[in-house]
Amino acid sequence: MGRTPRRARRWRWASLFGSTALAVTAGGALACPAGAVGADVDFATHCIPPAVSGLPPIDGTTTARVSADTTSPKVGDTVTVTYTVVTAAAGNPTDLALPADIMTPTGKVTLGGAQSGDITVAGPKKNPPVPGKAVFPSFSLTGTFTVTKAGRITLSPGDYNIHTSYILELDTPCTVITPPAPVSQTITATDDDPGNTRAITLGSASGDPGARVTVSGSGFTPGATVTLAGRAGDTQTADTATVAANARGAFSGSLVVNDRTTTGIVAYEGGAWDPDKGAGPAAYAVHDDTPVPDGSQKLTTTVTAGTLAMSQAGDSVALSAVDFGQGGASTGRLNTVTVKDFRGGPAGWSLTGKVTDFTGPGAKIDAGKLSWTPACATKAGSPSTCKAGSAGTVGSAGATLASTPNGTLTGGEFTVDAGLSLEVPAFTPPGAYSGVLTLTLT
Repeated sequence: MGRTPRRARRWRWASLFGSTALAVTAGGALACPAGAVGADVDFATHCIPPAVSGLPPIDGTTTARVSADTTSPKVGDTVTVTYTVVTAAAGNPTDLALPADIMTPTGKVTLGGAQSGDITVAGPKKNPPVPGKAVFPSFSLTGTFTVTKAGRITLSPGDYNIHTSYILELDTPCTVITPPAPVSQTITATDDDPGNTRAITLGSASGDPGARVTVSGSGFTPGATVTLAGRAGDTQTADTATVAANARGAFSGSLVVNDRTTTGIVAYEGGAWDPDKGAGPAAYAVHDDTPVPDGSQKLTTTVTAGTLAMSQAGDSVALSAVDFGQGGASTGRLNTVTVKDFRGGPAGWSLTGKVTDFTGPGAKIDAGKLSWTPACATKAGSPSTCKAGSAGTVGSAGATLASTPNGTLTGGEFTVDAGLSLEVPAFTPPGAYSGVLTLTLT
């Protein structure tokens, strides 16, 4: 036989090395990380070898766990999570030994319950040498997230990827076939400051001058002296009374309203109005019983309250394309939404959205991979001012797009939009994917 050309030998060695690097995505066993250790869970995994390896996709079972450095954080705390792949879906398929320190893992941990979204986790470029046909050592990845809501928060292992640097630079993405994977760890977040929970209701919404209106309250400091007061717009009137909250922080008192300019009633603790220690204003109107002088005519008119409604500039958005094998952000902009609040009165509004999974040709992109950056503008002359929601994940649990606060008099016209970004995994099967974003105005 003639000599094999040197170029052909090089190609075969590169192919063999590529196959070996792929096998690093298989896992082994590793000691549990310190902290609050989660339970080992099994989930079906689909791993796609690099194209140069010539190997078919690997479908198998991954065993993993997610641990947290605390199981009882408070809202605002930063929690460190450790994602450990104990046993991956495959082993080293070749006789070629794998050298040390060529693996760099990255991945996601999925949040559920009181808080949703994905945590990005990563591990160091470090592994012991692995003999051919041997079980690969497992690997651990760490990341952090900030607690934003009180309640039970679940942690589940998510997709992971191994980047190998040995002869070639290769990636092997492994995805959860039926996300989310089983819950490995649960933490319970608490909030020491629930905010101002004070509230009041009125026995009637209007009355003649000098009428006595019943004011009922809840959520006040037990035993506190509470001032009841009339408001004319943003200004307190001379109509005031005091009442004591009972041991449950509730009260029922009455206020005589004489000022004909009254538009609402408030209740508060302390010597002056403080929105953090008060409630209201609750809308209230005084009947105009001014007598008509001789030779005069009394003219009246009525301002009719309207509705809270929204409209949108379109019902479909085409996000930018991404390349198979590269993945990344598929971006676009939400069709502009116009909110018209013509109700009058003290109530603000909230516009929220939630999205379904993006389905395509035999695969899907999780709803938690869609994020937005909201923006909101207020039409000149509107009594209320629109506030854009926070940038971040939309997901199936939903998020706030925009809102206006309660106030003495609210309303107006507003335009709302948002930049959209869908994080598409690198080896998502080619094709068109679609999800439904539902907006709700309350």
